[in-house]
Amino acid sequence: MDSVTFSPRTSGLLAQAEAICVDRGARLTGLRRHVLGLVLDAPKPAGAYDMLDQLRPHHKGAAPPTIYRALDFLLEQGLIHKVERLAAFVGCVHGIEQHDHHHHTVQFLICTRCGRVEELNDAKIGKSLEQAATGSGFVIHGSTVEAEGVCGACADHG
Repeated sequence: MDSVTFSPRTSGLLAQAEAICVDRGARLTGLRRHVLGLVLDAPKPAGAYDMLDQLRPHHKGAAPPTIYRALDFLLEQGLIHKVERLAAFVGCVHGIEQHDHHHHTVQFLICTRCGRVEELNDAKIGKSLEQAATGSGFVIHGSTVEAEGVCGACADHG
């Protein structure tokens, strides 16, 4: 496997993610680390097959099950999120930076023009959803809210 270089910000997040995994008794293998780096360095949500294409020069024999097993691990550890609407993945920078060992309610703002996704961590939204569900006798185990619209940068450009 070749050495892979990521941005300084991503390299720092990878070191923090590795520490989180060690604390949990989980193993951030070289492949998992590489996939997490690809997700964190991506300017937009990363698709599994795009990442697979980027992995193949460094991980001979990488196939769809390879990437999906790595993504499943990263999701289980709360290091990434899946944006269902886009069938793509984004890093959970909040969880990594805060060493948040719990999965949290996630809200995404998805720009329909440029494809960028911004993660919100608004506890009030999560609390409101939880209260509404409780009122219906429903217990939430996890939630993701995805809102589509136009980001500020795209709105400024007309």
